[in-house]
Parts: sequence; C-alpha cells; structure tokens
Amino acid sequence: MSSRLAPAPIAQRSAPPPSVRAFTPRPISKIEDTGLSVYALSELTLKLFYNSGTLTGFRVSELIALPFLGVMDQVLEYLKREKFLEIKTTGGAGFGEGAYLYGITGLGVERAREALARNQYAGPAPVLIDEYVSAIRAQAAQRKMVNLRTVRQALSDLVINERMLGRIGPAVNSGTSLFLYGAPGNGKTSIARAIGNVTLQEDIYVPYAIDVDGQIIKIYDNVNHVVARDDDTPNGGGTSMLRNGAGKRDPRWIRIQRPFIVVGGELTLAGLDLQFNDISRFYEAPFQMKANGGLFLIDDFGRQQARPRDLLNRWIVPLENRVDFLTLANGRKIEIPFEVLVVFSTNLPPKDLVDEAFLRRIRHKIEIVDPSPDEYREIMRRVCEAKHVAYDDRGLAYLIQEWYIKRNRKLRANHPRDLAEQIIDVASFLSLEPALTKDLIDRGAESYFVEL
Repeated sequence: MSSRLAPAPIAQRSAPPPSVRAFTPRPISKIEDTGLSVYALSELTLKLFYNSGTLTGFRVSELIALPFLGVMDQVLEYLKREKFLEIKTTGGAGFGEGAYLYGITGLGVERAREALARNQYAGPAPVLIDEYVSAIRAQAAQRKMVNLRTVRQALSDLVINERMLGRIGPAVNSGTSLFLYGAPGNGKTSIARAIGNVTLQEDIYVPYAIDVDGQIIKIYDNVNHVVARDDDTPNGGGTSMLRNGAGKRDPRWIRIQRPFIVVGGELTLAGLDLQFNDISRFYEAPFQMKANGGLFLIDDFGRQQARPRDLLNRWIVPLENRVDFLTLANGRKIEIPFEVLVVFSTNLPPKDLVDEAFLRRIRHKIEIVDPSPDEYREIMRRVCEAKHVAYDDRGLAYLIQEWYIKRNRKLRANHPRDLAEQIIDVASFLSLEPALTKDLIDRGAESYFVEL
C-alpha cells in the first residue's frame, strides 16, 4: 500500500478556543494545600537566599511560585523566628511585609549548606507525584478526536492524497504509536509535524517539578516546552496571584502548548530514563516524560547510537500498558503515565530494524513513497510560487525528461524545494530573474544531483 506527500512550510498553530478543562490546578491558600511541609519549603527558601543574599518577600514568592499571603509569609516568619533570616529593611509604606527585604544569617547559611548537600534544586516548589499522575491522566483523556475535514485542513500545506488522509486520521485518534517509513526526502518529518499541528491544539498544565519522597524531578523545560500565550504563571507574566494570596489556581503549574518533542541520532538509552546529576543531586525528566500529553517524534530511527532492537525493547511496556517505569539513583522504580503519541520515522527498511513482534505493538504503520508526476508538478508549482521562481510547465517537462527519466532517477518530494533554491542561487550570480528555464535548470541540477 502506498501514499504520497511532500514537505511544505508548517503553519504556525493558532491559539485554541477556550473550552472546559479536564484539569485545572486547585487554588493554594495555605501551606497544607501544597502537600509539602514547612520544613521542605523553608529549605527551598534558604537555598534561594544562599544564592541571592537578600530578597523581598514578593520576590521569594515569585521564585518559589507560591502565594505570599497564607503561604510564603508563614514560611518567612518561621525562618525569621528560627534566626535563619532577618529583616534588612521594611520597604516603602503601604506595601506590607511582602516588600520587606530579608537577608540570610550565619545560622541560615549553615542550614542552607546542609540542604544544598542533599540537592541543589532552587526553583519553583515541586508538586507531589500523585498530583502529577492524576493531572496527566485527566488531560490525556481530554485530547480531541479528529475527522477527515480537520485532518485535511491541518495538512493543507502538504501535497497529499485522500487515501493517505484516511490513514493519518485514525493514527492521530489512536494517540498511541505510528511507524512512518520510506525513502528519504518524501516528507516523513513534515507529516509528523503536521500531525502535531492537528492533534496538539489544546494547552495543558505541567508542573515545574515534582517531588518523589524528597527526590526532585524537573519537568518543565524552556527548550522543549512552549508557554501558552495567555499563561498567568510568573513565567507567563502573572504575579498578582502570588502577591494577593489565593488565586485562581496553583502557580506551581505552568500552562504550555501540548508538547511536541523531537529527538534524532543523539538519542541514547540513558536519555529515556531519569537523568540524575551527581553535582546538583536532582533529576531531569527524560524526553518521553516531558512529552506526556503530546507527541514524541523519534526521527531517523535506526541511526541512534544505541542498537534499534535495544531501543525497541525499551518501548514494549510503555506502548502496551501506557505506563513507563523510571529508575531513581537509589534503585527504586516509579510508575509514570505514558500518555504520548510516539512517532517512529525512518529511511531504513523496516526488516533491518524491527521484527514482527514489535511491529504488532505499533498501532499504525504508514509507508511514505515517491510522489507521482502530477504530485511532483503540484509541489513544484507551490514551491515556485512561494520562492518567487517563474513557473513553466515546459521547463518542468524538460526537468523530468532530462534529469529523471533519462538518468533513471526517482522523483522525491524534497527535490522541487532544493532545485528551486539552486536556481535562485544561479540566477542571482548571473543577474537573472529566477525561472524554470532550460539553462537555469541544467545549472541548478548539475550542482544538486550526485550520482551514487
């Protein structure tokens, strides 16, 4: 079975319409609402002061992502009472205790060093792992289903036939796994990104970090996660909820676009487990955990440093049971939801990578084949329009006859884009307008194609 598609620029995702959310972090009005002890919050606070020296009450509240009134004011009062902090200045009139400038004492420095010896995490307060698990499950259940119309609209930038659309839609709705394979240059990565556009419309909440019996796992990643445009957490620009006490929700959670995380040849088996830093002594979540609630694309599958079979064996339990087991440095295993649409994309023959048993565990398998001449023509027409290259059917016929048919070369969906760029480069050098002329086509093709 075959299908044809071509890479094209991926449109920016528009903001999703407001909807009833399956999960919204509950408001925090007192320390007990956090699930953390005064001792844990005070240690985290002292680490911030150890690094900064002096901070206002409001600034501490922002850094720890908890309301000042009812929570951080109580923590600061406890630390002041225990002689770990002292008030340096009381700030301006009318601003209250949140404007007080606090400084760490000698006794506080000693306690902070003890806390730093256990772990050096100093950021937003973590949420308990049980809250994280419940939130991911609830938000995964809210994922929207797609139909032919929405898939066609989302993939309108790609040259793709109806048969392929009919196969992509069910794969998206499964929310489980997809295996894309075929020759290079025909748009496997583009189709994966387009799937991301159609399936990742809603925003979700993730915590900055989670607490597993005192062990800290950092979840939010400003490289791989994109903050929602109107997010009201401190990182999103909202601080009023922290200054004024209980707000609409717990600010330890940040609202992000559903994750779309891509890894390639750099992926290792170690990268799929918790990353423990021996110096900082806290954990970084692995790729698939950061992708929870979204899409995880393993591009160029089979070209990783680890053997394909070892990587595939690592995925068997998560793909079947929708749970993943991660290992802490002390050997303890924790169970984490695996609510991820996993997309494997490869240029290599499946028979060289996987066996029948593993393919059975992947819900959907789609081969991406070479475009037909008509599809190639449509791709070239679109590319020329986008890149301001004068399109001509006679020039295209010449290109296909001279550089494909005569040389027994296969059409590839990425060739029109690459050849158009070659033509633009040559035309610029010759002070000509870029166009599909025989001379420019020959010059561009000679610089682009290599006989293998």
